[in-house]
Amino acid sequence: MRTLASRVSTLSPSTTLAITAKAKEMKESGIDIIGLGAGEPDYNTPDNILQAAYQSMLEGKTKYTPSGGLPALKDAVIEKFKKDQNLTYGRKEIMIGIGAKHVLFTLFQVILDPGDEVIIPTPYWVSYPEQVKLAGGVPVHIEATATSQFKVTAEQIANAVTSKTKAVIINSPGNPTGMIYSKEELQTIADVCLDKDIWIISDEIYEKLIYAGQKHVSIAQLSDDAKQRTLVINGVSKSHSMTGWRIGYIAGDQEVVNAMTDLASHSTSNPTTTSQYAAIEAYNGTQDTVEVMRSDFETRLDRIYPQLSKIPGFNVIKPQGAFYLLPDVSEAMAKTGFDNVDDFAEALLLKANVAVIPGSGFGSDNTIRLSYATSIDLLEEAVRRIHAFVKENWING
Repeated sequence: MRTLASRVSTLSPSTTLAITAKAKEMKESGIDIIGLGAGEPDYNTPDNILQAAYQSMLEGKTKYTPSGGLPALKDAVIEKFKKDQNLTYGRKEIMIGIGAKHVLFTLFQVILDPGDEVIIPTPYWVSYPEQVKLAGGVPVHIEATATSQFKVTAEQIANAVTSKTKAVIINSPGNPTGMIYSKEELQTIADVCLDKDIWIISDEIYEKLIYAGQKHVSIAQLSDDAKQRTLVINGVSKSHSMTGWRIGYIAGDQEVVNAMTDLASHSTSNPTTTSQYAAIEAYNGTQDTVEVMRSDFETRLDRIYPQLSKIPGFNVIKPQGAFYLLPDVSEAMAKTGFDNVDDFAEALLLKANVAVIPGSGFGSDNTIRLSYATSIDLLEEAVRRIHAFVKENWING
């Protein structure tokens, strides 16, 4: 008798979580590991949010909530969209979920039938293709290269559309690239999606982490038609350093949101009540810490980017958002005797004591992802170790 369902037979584990767990294990055994793998801010959740969560518990707000989230949290999300993007949504167009990851998972479950295709630009966040497959869909990858600043074009999307295409995913600012689509680029993409009548899934979880005077534009802002075809995914994990609280949400088509809410009622009941009250404060309370964190990340990027660029065989594009660097290390691999990026990343962990994420997990076989969500001192030491490793193992000739 076969033990496991076929839907999980091709499932790949999360590369980011696996590397982070390995690095933690080594560190706990006494090895001096610098972890540049995890995708979360190194700040604690702001005090006002912690206090709001605590107060909600003292007041007995620890019971079930509506499956789609507390009305007060939906209202906070609605106000956030009005303030930040000048977008108007109603409560029935918002669903609160257990982190943006689970919201995406639920979305794919309700919009995909077996064989439906979802266009996913590469490099991609590790869970996109796996979640599509779990819903019976087919990931269709289109390549974004360094020469295009890791952004796909409307023409590439149009060429990838078939009669089975259901949606395209746009992640801006992107993970793992940190790149941002301009308003003009988004407009051309929206035009194609409207013409082809496909959903636009806009993952905007890093919208508050933007640098060098760049501005976040949601594709839903471009027109009423674009808004109707766009399903915006966001949450408080990155913007307010609340990764462990697990609160994300979707804004968009009422029929889709209603179906997601119904599915959640049979799977999760509701997002954690205390976390929802924390998220209400995250949006309704002071936003000072959001800017402090963003500014600090930009300082770290400006400091570490030139140092990373000096490592032989590393070709790095400076990102515009998020907190990742994605150097192409194909030359460094070749010159240090490695055939693939997984082995190269493992060697950095075991020999240089630096944990990075191999780009293979993002559909980018010649890159590694480094998170700069850690202190300047640790970042500089990590780059020094990587530089020394490459230099010591460089094969001349």
